[in-house]
Amino acid sequence: MGVFALGGALGALLAYFFDPQNGRRRRHVTLDRFRSGRRQAGRVGRGVAAEAYGLSQKVQHLREEPKDFDDATLADKIRSEVFRNRDVPKGKLNVNVQDGVVQLRGEIPRADLIDELVAETRKVQGVRDVENLLHVPGTRAPMHE
Repeated sequence: MGVFALGGALGALLAYFFDPQNGRRRRHVTLDRFRSGRRQAGRVGRGVAAEAYGLSQKVQHLREEPKDFDDATLADKIRSEVFRNRDVPKGKLNVNVQDGVVQLRGEIPRADLIDELVAETRKVQGVRDVENLLHVPGTRAPMHE
């Protein structure tokens, strides 16, 4: 009984795709949908692979032993990691490093941004301590107090 059902389904499928009037269009539409699905599956697969690679890099970065950077390299590293935030006024902030101790100096538009900058600077690998000399407009600079 199952063989007859399979034969009937196969015959209906062949009749559907090889119909003299619409068979050619149906075959092309089916092929187009198959190709589109295959391309989309490829894009999704590449996206998943990229995410997995990114996660593996983050895990590897967390496993790395702390490195001792020279002061100039550490200052550049701090500038590149901390200044990613668009709210940080890049031209008004000085970063000085001496023996791993970072000195942040300058005028910042918002007080809450000061704490954020100090916290982000402390997270940078190689920073031993952060001396905060940042201030908001209208207040005296901490080094003058």
